[in-house]
Amino acid sequence: MLLELAQWLAQDMRAFNVFNYITLRAVLATMTALAISFIAGPSFIRWLTEKKIGQPVRSDGPQTHLTKSGTPTMGGGLILISLGVSTLLWSDLSNRFVWIVLIVTLGFGAVGWVDDWRKVVYKNPDGLSARSKFFWQSLIGLVAAVYIAFSVSAPNNEKVVSLFIQWVLSGFTLQLPTNADLIVPFFKHVGYPLGVFGFIVLTYCVIVGTSNAVNLTDGLDGLAIMPTVLVGSALGIFAYVAGNAVFSKYLLLPYIPGAGELTVFCAALAGAGLGFLWFNAYPAEVFMGDVGALSLGAALGTVAVIARQEIVLFIMGGVFVAETLSVMLQVSWFKYTKKRYGEGRRILLMAPLHHHYEKSGWKETQVVVRFWIITILLVLFGLSTLKIR
Repeated sequence: MLLELAQWLAQDMRAFNVFNYITLRAVLATMTALAISFIAGPSFIRWLTEKKIGQPVRSDGPQTHLTKSGTPTMGGGLILISLGVSTLLWSDLSNRFVWIVLIVTLGFGAVGWVDDWRKVVYKNPDGLSARSKFFWQSLIGLVAAVYIAFSVSAPNNEKVVSLFIQWVLSGFTLQLPTNADLIVPFFKHVGYPLGVFGFIVLTYCVIVGTSNAVNLTDGLDGLAIMPTVLVGSALGIFAYVAGNAVFSKYLLLPYIPGAGELTVFCAALAGAGLGFLWFNAYPAEVFMGDVGALSLGAALGTVAVIARQEIVLFIMGGVFVAETLSVMLQVSWFKYTKKRYGEGRRILLMAPLHHHYEKSGWKETQVVVRFWIITILLVLFGLSTLKIR
């Protein structure tokens, strides 16, 4: 929005051409999202409190969490407002990737909002049923996956439609260009052709999987939001490189025209996340709820797919991966032992993983900060793949 205004003003005042630089608009997007969070945050939290939108706390969890009962939740709405407004103000609104990422983010946010609203306002402990939640996540994820499969292979929407029609007319046998290959980090020329169906399945799994992984991680004050900011910021760098013909060629990454504009989105995400952390740091004044966790996870997954960095996302989001695997292993082992021995047994003291460490004697702040440190190391390791090949 402001880019279009700056370009119009630049016709008479060349100084406004500076806003054509993605890096400048990324910085301004971060600052704008931060400012919106700081200004709107107190009023948003008061509104949640007045509506009695408080977080229920599970009785079988760590006893220290019982004091958190009633803390306002659904604070992810503040993140989405800051992120959305800042992105619309500073990004190029003619860019197709900006819109697909925004649609996925807000779509998953809507699913989380309905789930939270039913749980907290309507006092329905089940919220949105697991089947309904999974259906809507899958629908949004599949639609996005189909579009991205052809958009990373074509420079504009007209070519996207043309490529899609060619694929249908070919009897669904048309192969995608190498831009859509699965890139293996640390190797110069290692990429695996996925085919259209393989790309769609992978993209669907990345978007929906990352969404739920962040949601599982969101269990302690500030635990999920800081890794999200760190990983999102790093993905912004990868998107910038992928969208730059010179840098992508030099670093041996696929060139995705238009992907660089996602740097502005990632910068806005970082600003919105840091602004939310101001209120979510221990002891939290507000929790993000599913509306924040589901949407932010989906955003990370979508950006990673467009930048062709699915494996790097897996590396940098190692905390999210570990939290998810801890739940899967705990549930699977419990069901297996109950079926075999008649009594369910546990691998961890409690799942997800962060609760296991709390039960082991770590303080909440220790768990959070240590997981942050691990994420910083993993993000740096992921960024090293830009050059180490």
